[in-house]
Amino acid sequence: MRDLFKIALRNLFRYKRRTLLTLILIAAGVVFVLIFEAVTGSFKNMMVANITDSFLGHIQIHRKGYLASIDSLPLTMNMRGEAVKKAEHAMEQTPEIEAYSPRIKFGAMFSNFVETTNIRLNGVDPEKETKTVPLLLSRIKEGEQVIRRGEILVPELLARGLKVKVGDPVVVIATNKDGSVNGMQFKVGGIMESATGPGGRDGYIHIRDAMEILRMDKPEISEIAIRLKNFNHLQEVNGKLNGLLGTERNKMGKPVFEVHTWEKISPFYNIARMIGLMTFFIKLMLIAIVLISIMNVMIMAVYERVREIGTMAAIGTLPGKILSMFVMEGFCLGVMGAVSGGIIGGAVVYIINLSKISFDFGMEKGLILSTGIDPGNLLVISLIVILVSVLASLQPAYKASRMDPVEALGHV
Repeated sequence: MRDLFKIALRNLFRYKRRTLLTLILIAAGVVFVLIFEAVTGSFKNMMVANITDSFLGHIQIHRKGYLASIDSLPLTMNMRGEAVKKAEHAMEQTPEIEAYSPRIKFGAMFSNFVETTNIRLNGVDPEKETKTVPLLLSRIKEGEQVIRRGEILVPELLARGLKVKVGDPVVVIATNKDGSVNGMQFKVGGIMESATGPGGRDGYIHIRDAMEILRMDKPEISEIAIRLKNFNHLQEVNGKLNGLLGTERNKMGKPVFEVHTWEKISPFYNIARMIGLMTFFIKLMLIAIVLISIMNVMIMAVYERVREIGTMAAIGTLPGKILSMFVMEGFCLGVMGAVSGGIIGGAVVYIINLSKISFDFGMEKGLILSTGIDPGNLLVISLIVILVSVLASLQPAYKASRMDPVEALGHV
């Protein structure tokens, strides 16, 4: 094996220009994929963080069936006292959870005493909510970044349409689960930027005010949002919570809870999937570049060394040895291209980080692009390059090993 390796390297360096051009093509493919993954991965992570940290949370717990009818925000599907206690007990048994926030969500009518429109309200505990979604208060464009009793945070769309300002009195009218109507006067405490686009209609009030307007003696929770200590443990914690809460059954023997990660709740997950799909196709392009480059080099090597191959066969070199020699050349090209591409790609990513490129993303302003190379991805890309290099050299190597010595020696 060592001799084959030496012969392969010697043959590659006999044709330095062609070998160098091939290595440049392979390395360029590796560098392009690494930079693309690093930059898009950074944008993807910031997009996910922006969504989960501003309103969704990492995981949510609902009563079974609530999510299917969430558009109507049904109060009859809320979790009541005993169910909430069981959910809290499961969360206490999960040390990976950093914070959680119970919410009461309901639809209401919003009036400035002149005009009326509909609004989606979230009754939250300010302390728990800001720990669970730390970017929530940063969405407040006007007014103090706080949620107080008797105040309402109004979405920008409604504030602009009804021409309400911070400090204005407004009325919220809601129907409780029994069908009775109740109204309550609030002061506009702040104008909020929507986390989901200009059409967002979600406002926020204190959870005690939500209980009062809905005439609840005890909190009836629509959902519990959860924040994890480490986002990378998302699926692990989701599985654990499903295991702890999945055994709970109601009197009819049906599940009481449903647990979902942010991916199942937010349509933005489709954008994240598209980024992953784009990365996959970029890797396919890399494979194509490597395949064509290696096949071209090996085919040329076979045709330029026909007499040499014939001489080797004539002195008794077995076809398997000849095949192995050419495959080893492809392997060496793949290894050198992957290593050099990895080094250059790492250097470019390091330079990008040193440049401190800034941009605005959603509610967050002046973000610094922070890229990085996942060692696992680098290993996978390198293995793909090496594997494709070996596969690309098989056909030319097989052709070389099957040459007739007499015909090869007479080749001009």
